[in-house]
Amino acid sequence: MDDATAPYEEAPPGPLVGPDWLAARLGRPGLRVFDASVGAHRGAPVRIPGARPFDLDGALSAPGAPLPHTMPDAARFTEEMRALGLHDGDTAVVYDAAGLYSAARGWWMLRAMGFDRVAVLDGGLPGWTAAGLPVEEGAPGGPPERGDFTAVERPGLFVDADEVAAALTDPSAAVFDARSRERFRGTAPEPRPGLRGGHMPGAVSLPFTEVQHGGRMRPAAELRALFDALAPDRSRLLFSCGSGVTACVPALAAELAGRGGTAVYDGSWSEWGLPSEDRPVATDDGERAGDPSA
Repeated sequence: MDDATAPYEEAPPGPLVGPDWLAARLGRPGLRVFDASVGAHRGAPVRIPGARPFDLDGALSAPGAPLPHTMPDAARFTEEMRALGLHDGDTAVVYDAAGLYSAARGWWMLRAMGFDRVAVLDGGLPGWTAAGLPVEEGAPGGPPERGDFTAVERPGLFVDADEVAAALTDPSAAVFDARSRERFRGTAPEPRPGLRGGHMPGAVSLPFTEVQHGGRMRPAAELRALFDALAPDRSRLLFSCGSGVTACVPALAAELAGRGGTAVYDGSWSEWGLPSEDRPVATDDGERAGDPSA
């Protein structure tokens, strides 16, 4: 085994690492950096040196799926991650060019496929550049040497609409909606045409922006207090958003807060909000909400 494929001996200290942690280890064999930017931030003109695109808008969504950002099956995920050079013994750090927006989706997907040596870069590319750390420009280099990663699906990290519906009436569970409060209430239009406005009856509004401050995740103690206030005595926490991407940000926050039993609704409002789904929708504005001081 050469240096390029040697296992990386140091696992991340947790699900979140700072720019200093990554900068001190950048370029070491077996440390993989992935850019999981989406939308307008996809294909940013600069990147962290050596980063490879974790393409949530393309190859890392299930081909032909009727909903956006659908989790691919284990065979597809294995193939795509091997093409990105990932080995089973590697350590991975995922970031995005918006800050803390879509990187957590990459982190969640890797964990759902049995890969635990992965962390999100706190603050993403904006935090990296604000720290004066180096970037590279232009297109990424040629394809890396193929990895040997094999996905082993971990049940329960992604859930479907029926599981969410059951959780909404389960006193031991809470369902959080990471969309904006305006979309939750149905007072702002959905960005995807044809979807109903509003929220799942019984869901809790927790916009993904409220678990962060200044582009960084809030301290663990604050996150614990937030979840203790919103979901006391709840052992199962489910997260939804527009298409299953930003739902992973409060899911990351729950992990940092020490809460277990977390899951992400893959279809999210892109599925639940379809008129054809005939799922119940509420538009009241008396929802339980997150910390208004966030």
